[in-house]
This record gives sequence, structure tokens and C-alpha cells, in this order.
Amino acid sequence: MKAKGHVFKYGDNIDTDVIIPARYLSTGDPDQLKKHCMEDIDKDFVNKVKAGDIIVGQKNFGCGSSREHAPIAIKASGVSCVIAESFARIFYRNSINIGMPIIECAEAASKIEKDDEVEVNFNTGEINNITKNEIYIGQKYPEFLQNIIQKGGLVNYINDNVGGK
Repeated sequence: MKAKGHVFKYGDNIDTDVIIPARYLSTGDPDQLKKHCMEDIDKDFVNKVKAGDIIVGQKNFGCGSSREHAPIAIKASGVSCVIAESFARIFYRNSINIGMPIIECAEAASKIEKDDEVEVNFNTGEINNITKNEIYIGQKYPEFLQNIIQKGGLVNYINDNVGGK
């Protein structure tokens, strides 16, 4: 399982209110949420993001409230992966639950720059910065998490593997 795209770079403590402002939480519709993704920190994000692009943050990405809307908005916008030095635990879990890949890697978070082209291999944890010709080793996913993400989230995984159909 891989992701490849151009980078949007953000700093420390990117909270869920910045990812998807509370004023848009009256819906859980991904198509509506993506229209406002990152708008309070990056007004041009929704106009520039393309399918496959990657967000890179620093420490504590996804902190704040436990809203599942934040990773839904990111995934719906077309982002294929979020890389950060660290994630708020609830954001980490919500991301896996909805099938959005994220990976922790301090070196990648510090060295990758805005607009770099990056490829992530979730089977090995390898992050290839194509622009800089550098490779960083992040936290690789255990097989069961890869399976959840490949199925598009926890609900689909359970339906396919526990007989929910």
C-alpha cells in the first residue's frame, strides 16, 4: 500500500478546529466538509489540493476535540496521507477508523518542505522524498491496520471479516 503526492506543510499543534472549523459541523457529509478543510489556517488549500496530495505536520497533529469530522474532511479533500512527528491519539484512531492513512516520522516531518513530492510505502514505513532524493523511515503499519485502511475503514473491515453482511 502506497501514497504519492505533493506536500502541504503545517506546524505544531494543528487542532481539529483548524482542520474543520466548528461552524461547519452541522453535517457529516464528506462532500460538504471537504469544502472547508484547513480554511482557517490555509484559505487556498481547497483550491490547490489534488487527489493524492500529502499533508505534513509537526508535533501533536489533530489535537483538540475528538471530532471524526477532521480526518473525514482531510480524506474527502483528496489527501492520500498525513505525515507528522506525532498525532493526538484520538485523531490517530479516528483516521484509522475512517480508512485514512497517517504515519509518524520525526525526521520526515522536519525535513520535508512545502511542495516537495513524496511517496510513502505503508508496508515498510519508508517515506521517499523524491524532490530531495532522501529516504526517511517512519512507523510502519501492522498488517491488521493496513487491512482496515485498505477496506476503507473499520466498519467496512468488520463487515467483511466478522460477518456483518
